[in-house]
Amino acid sequence: MKLYATSIPKALPSWASVISNKAGLIEVEINDKDPGFHSIIEELSTEIEPGFVGIKASDLCTRLSIEMVDTSEES
Repeated sequence: MKLYATSIPKALPSWASVISNKAGLIEVEINDKDPGFHSIIEELSTEIEPGFVGIKASDLCTRLSIEMVDTSEES
């Protein structure tokens, strides 16, 4: 899984690594098979809709102190 961010903390968890940092856009790759990542997912999981459990990308980024790229902004 990959996230695109405008800022990240100096230290990332062992299951997250920076792939590229070009023109202020930071590409972070998440090792979704890592047990440490799974414990975060379990902790942040909520029922998004009746019968659908998941996490919001914004919740994950907040937990990791990552500022996500806002794709909803108009150009």
